[in-house]
This record gives sequence, C-alpha cells and structure tokens, in this order.
Amino acid sequence: MTKRIFKSIIAVSVAAVIVTIAFITAFLNSYFTKRAANELRNEAELIVNAVELNGMDYLESADFKNLRATWIASDGTVLFDSQADASEMENHSDREEVKEAIDNGTGSAERYSETLTQKTLYYAQRLEDGTVIRVSSAHLSVWAQLIEMLQAFALIVLAVIVASGLLASQLSKRIVLPINKINPDNPDIDESYSELQPLLHKLRVQNKKITRQMNQLRRSREEFSLITENMSEGIIIADRNTIVLSCNPASLKLLGADMPEERQSIYAMNRSDEFRSCIQEAVKGGHSDCILESRSRVCRIIANPSYSGEELSGIVVFILDVTEKYNLEEMRREFTSNVSHELKTPLTAIYGIADMLANGIVKAEDVQKFGENIRSEAGRLIILINDIISLSKLDENNVPEDDSDIDLYDNAQDVINRLYSYAGERGITMSLTGEHIILRGNATIVDEIIYNLCDNAIKYNKENGTIKIGVEENGGNAVITVEDTGIGIAQEHIERIFERFYRVDKSHSRKIKGTGLGLSIVKHGVKYHNGTIKCESTPESGTKFTVSLPLQKGKRDS
Repeated sequence: MTKRIFKSIIAVSVAAVIVTIAFITAFLNSYFTKRAANELRNEAELIVNAVELNGMDYLESADFKNLRATWIASDGTVLFDSQADASEMENHSDREEVKEAIDNGTGSAERYSETLTQKTLYYAQRLEDGTVIRVSSAHLSVWAQLIEMLQAFALIVLAVIVASGLLASQLSKRIVLPINKINPDNPDIDESYSELQPLLHKLRVQNKKITRQMNQLRRSREEFSLITENMSEGIIIADRNTIVLSCNPASLKLLGADMPEERQSIYAMNRSDEFRSCIQEAVKGGHSDCILESRSRVCRIIANPSYSGEELSGIVVFILDVTEKYNLEEMRREFTSNVSHELKTPLTAIYGIADMLANGIVKAEDVQKFGENIRSEAGRLIILINDIISLSKLDENNVPEDDSDIDLYDNAQDVINRLYSYAGERGITMSLTGEHIILRGNATIVDEIIYNLCDNAIKYNKENGTIKIGVEENGGNAVITVEDTGIGIAQEHIERIFERFYRVDKSHSRKIKGTGLGLSIVKHGVKYHNGTIKCESTPESGTKFTVSLPLQKGKRDS
C-alpha cells in the first residue's frame, strides 16, 4: 500500500507539473502573440502616417529593424519591400490581409511555417490613395518554444520528482499509520483492505444512518428557525408549565420584551392582565383570543393548547400586529361621523326652511330668498356627495382606465377661467407661468387636482391677495406649483391637512364654504398617477403646494 501511494503521488506531481508547463507556455505564447499584433498595428499606423506625408522617401530611408514593411498598390503590385526587391515579388492581391485592408481599411492574418516552426503575423492598413502598407514579424510557435525550453523543463521535472519522492515517502507512512488506530465512530479508511471491510462496512452503515438522522433534525430546526425569524408575526412556544421553549424576534418586538432567559416563564414577556388571562386560558386547554393595546401598537394574541395524545404538552402563542387595521377602523368611524355631520347641517337648514314654507309663515316677498337658501344648501349637498364618490373611487382604485394626453398648462388656464369670478369677489389676482407640458393620464382626476388646489388657495387667501400657478418639467416629471399669500398653516398641522375633514382652525374653517375633502382628493389623485405632493407654509405668509407627476406612464399603485 505504501508503494502504491508513493508511485501515485509522484505520477500525479509529475503530470501536474508537465500539464502546468504546457498551459503556461501556451498562455505566454498567446499573450506575446497578442502583444506583438498590437505592436504591429501601432507600427503600421506610424508608417502609414509617415508615408502619407513623405511617400517613398520615408520608406527608403527608414530602419525597420526586425519588422518587414511592404507597400502594395491597390491592384496587388508590390511598390516597396524592406527585405526584398519589390520588382521581383509576385502580385499580393490574393493575400488575406491585403484584401481585407482594401475592403475594410485594415486587415490582419497569421501564417505558420512548419519548416521554420514559426508563425508570421501580418497587419495591413489602407492609405487615402487606396494603396496598402503591410507590416509583418516572425514569432516562435508553441512547439518551438517548448523545444527551446526543453532543457529547463527537464531540470524542473527532475526537481519535482525528487521533491515529490521525499514528500510521498513521508505521506505514505502517515496514511498507513491510522489503520492501526481505527476509530469505530469514524472508520474513514479505504475499502481495498478486504480484511477490515466487513467490520468497517457495518460501522459505516450505522454511522451514515445516525448522521442522516442528525442532519435531518438539524435541517428541520434550521428551517423552522429561518421561517420564524423572518415572520412579521410573533410566535412563542412554551411547555405546559409556561416555560418558554422558543420565540422569534417578531414576538419580542411586538410585546416589547427582551430575549427570555433560560427556563423563564412566558408571563415575564408581558405582564398585562389581558396577556396573562389569554395564556391562562390556553394552559387550561382552551382556545384564547384577545387584543393587547399599547401606546404605539395594537396586537392580537391567539393562544392554543398543544396535545400529545390526550395529555397537554404545551401551548403555541401567535401575535399579530393589527395596528393598521384598528387605525383604518378608527378612520372609518371618524369618516362616518364627519360625513353624517356634514350631511346633517345642510339637510337641517333645508328642512327648517321647507317647514316654514309649508306652514305659510314666510312672507311672499321672502319666498325667493328662502328658495335661494334651499338651492344653496342643496348645492352644498351635491358637492359633498360628488366629493365622497370621487374619493371612494380613488380609495378603491375603481377609476375607469380613460387615459388621454393632457396639456397641463391649458388645463391650469381653464381652471383659472372657471374660478375667475370667485377670485374677483375677494380681489385676488391669479397668474400662470410655465410651459405647455403633455401628461398621459386621467383628465378628470388631473383637473380635480389643479382645481382643488386653486380653490383652496382662494378660500384661505387674504383679501386682495395673489395666487401664482406654475407648470414646468423637471427630471422627467411634470411639476405643478400653486402658491398663495394666504393665512398659512402651522408646521404641526402640515402632516394632517390631507386627512378627510381635518380642519386646522375649526372656528375659522366653518365660516369658509367647502366639504373638507378637497386636499384628500388631491392626495389620492396624485397617488393614482404615481406622483408626490409637498406642502410648504408659513403662518400669515402663505402656502405653496408642489405636485410632481411622472411623464412616463408606469404601473399604477393599487
């Protein structure tokens, strides 16, 4: 066995060295050939430039050293050659590099000589007059280089044989030594030893079975850990004595707890009465479901018992973050309350006036005035209902796909024309600057965005104030700005002004006509077009809204 190992190591070492030398030689030959080709191309360009300037005078006076330069007419006739008499040379029109240069401007080729065991590289370049300058140089082939370096290679192989022989002698002894020290738990030995094969085979089979089972168990644990660690929901597993066996990072985050210490009770992770009651119910064998509220989060706790046969073995607790759901529910309740209030006000006024008319207690000369009041309140109802419908469609992404090309500048001008009388009543001046930008989008929604911003700018402006509307393109986006000189908005309210029915100053806002849904419609309309909206404001100095809508149509957010 020692001899076989000895011979194998030497054979592999020598073979590896020989193959390595062959590959290195081939690589170097390829590298220097490419380098020589680049040098030929550079030399050819220099010679072409010189010939273009000085013609034959340069060729006859130049020293080309190891290069061979040839000047060839467009019909293949040799006009000059640095190493031969041009008049005695045959026509070169059939040369591969010459034909390629005449056709394409440059050409290259290489030809191998078996007699000289070398290859010649050629590079040709066409001049402005149609003639061709060709340069060439000879290089040794791979086999020629191997033969030239044969003596050096032989010395290297001999040195490798000696070194690998010494190394193989030591390694073979070390490889054989463990046979006498076989470890039954790890019988890692070559099966070519027939005397030990029956015993080792049994040990291997047993060890493989154990290893397979251990690996399967480890993979299962790793998969469970990987799944639970990346869950946004929390999960806690505890035994029947409520000792925590496993918990994922999400459970710690949702409960605001630290990693439990060894054999710590699940009750220590959250000491609220709701959590304790939920766990106690599960420990008793029942399903439990409760809500756990904190200052920043609302969580749903679901605890279930786990049985082994008929005996309780532990509990599994799931923790779900339902903060967003509760916030949406709160918003729904607030929205319902606000809508009810906004609807009730004009309806109460209409009912009161109608009751007075029905009972005949209104003077004849006042009937028209009361009729105008009814019409005004009914109009307010219609506007409110239309705004609610628009907002509902945007909320549910239920807007029909009716995209068209919209000239934002023309649209803004149209809005100014429609609001001209309203703005004039308060002496407010509206101006438009910018350029005609075409946006592909929903014309109705875009009109509502601009109209609501301008309408708000008039409502909350000061008497004889100004409104500046701008339309421009910036970075592939259409940018619409509406800036007023109105009452402004305090910084703490800016984040909430896009909420439905939100009013900064309720006492002041009640005096101003409107549904309280305008900016919410603007926000959803901008989102429908995958855009952004920004508000900058200083109290008593004015407010500026900036809407940015991408000009390239992309996938809309749902």
